[in-house]
Amino acid sequence: MKGPEIFDKLFIFEMANNHMGSVENGLKIIREIHQASKGFPFKFAFKFQFRDLDTFIHPEYKGRADFKYVKRFSETRLEATQFKTLKDEADKLGFISVCTPFDERSVDLIEKMGFNIIKIASCSFTDWPLLERIIKTDKPVIASTAGARLEDIDKVVSFFEHRGKTFALMHCVAEYPTRDKNLELNQIDLFRARYPQAAIGYSTHEDPNNFDAVKIVVAKGALLFERHVGVKTDKFGLNAYSSTPEQIKKWLAAAQEASTMCGVEDKRLEFTPEETASLRELGRGVFANRPIKKGERVAVTDVFFAIPTVDGQLVASDLSKYTEYYAQTDLNTNQPILLPELKKVDNRQKIYEIVQKVKMVLKDGNVNVPGMLDLEISHHYGVDRFAEYGCTIINFINREYCKKLIILIPGQKHPEQYHQKKEETFHVLHGDVLINLEGVEKQCKTGDLVTVERGKKHIFSSNNGAVIEEISSTHYKEDSFYTDPEIAKNRHRKTLISYWMD
Repeated sequence: MKGPEIFDKLFIFEMANNHMGSVENGLKIIREIHQASKGFPFKFAFKFQFRDLDTFIHPEYKGRADFKYVKRFSETRLEATQFKTLKDEADKLGFISVCTPFDERSVDLIEKMGFNIIKIASCSFTDWPLLERIIKTDKPVIASTAGARLEDIDKVVSFFEHRGKTFALMHCVAEYPTRDKNLELNQIDLFRARYPQAAIGYSTHEDPNNFDAVKIVVAKGALLFERHVGVKTDKFGLNAYSSTPEQIKKWLAAAQEASTMCGVEDKRLEFTPEETASLRELGRGVFANRPIKKGERVAVTDVFFAIPTVDGQLVASDLSKYTEYYAQTDLNTNQPILLPELKKVDNRQKIYEIVQKVKMVLKDGNVNVPGMLDLEISHHYGVDRFAEYGCTIINFINREYCKKLIILIPGQKHPEQYHQKKEETFHVLHGDVLINLEGVEKQCKTGDLVTVERGKKHIFSSNNGAVIEEISSTHYKEDSFYTDPEIAKNRHRKTLISYWMD
């Protein structure tokens, strides 16, 4: 596993120098941490640190005890064969293997031993010679960022990206142990927003009995976590920022509890039946405000909303501009309207497809429209016949003067109508339009003008799609008269869409 999925819910146990130079103590740590991590739904890794001490320590400082890191690294030194023994044990127990190199020779050893992941310590974050060697491996990389300036993190991220490296960044504070006030856990949010291409994690040095920090970091969306581990023995103690197996078990339990509370990611949760039932009981039910005959469409004007509801009742949240309901039986005034008594027609997908066709005609005509204007879809004989009969209207201005755009999709016809108050002029902006004015047909093309006087019956259609600019006197809602009486009977022949340009 070398892709970014290797980092998802990965808990890394850092041995560092807690083996104290003893293979037996190192094996004890690995085995006891393995027991402590059993049963948790995470991936686990064990991490080692490699330093080629023969070259890592300056010749004049070798063997000296007055420099604490020279003393510590020298006293806890393990040879490559001894580290191989520890890695083999970690591999046998199913751990992903991780190692931090502090020099180029250690990278050579990591490759030779076949570690899964390379970790870059905070002190090496901008050690460019070391980074250049690490980048030549085929290993995913985890980099800790304690003390790194934002501009340096940007550079390292760019370095990894341009070389196609799979990598993760760890928020880390180099204070051992880290006091609560210095944890700066909001850095997780900063990294997730600034570096979406990277997995973001948390390398922790707080008090091992602090189990709240990991909960917060889980809730903030960190994917991987690192903690120093060790085992107290009669011979060896444990530093103030390393966790015992017992503390690791509590740390993992806290992470699991937080993960459970946070729930699903990147999708809406699945609602429980109890929650759904409770919300329907609290919602307003739909009741008939007049007798509704079998076969009639049940419109908002035909109902009222009130509580309490009954089982299976239509509720207010079931209604939308895209959904039609038809009575399957006669309904009486004040009667609760039940879902089994209705036929439901969902037009959402059909309306979406209409909007896409309209946008395509506008695009073909290079006609730009302000995005805040509503789209009025006229489907005179219903949505299912819109491609045959209808049009789409965008209302720009309606004062003493009026401007609209009328869009016809290819093959569409607007039924015969007339106006008693309004006079209008059609200006063809795009496409072909056949206008029938009082029985006389005129084929129009882009740029043509046609004036329709009051009372004049007119039909217009297009073979290939068209955009018509309509300039008129004030438009009145009840001033469109259709010669087909069936259209007048259709009270639901318009659908208004907002934010359709998105």
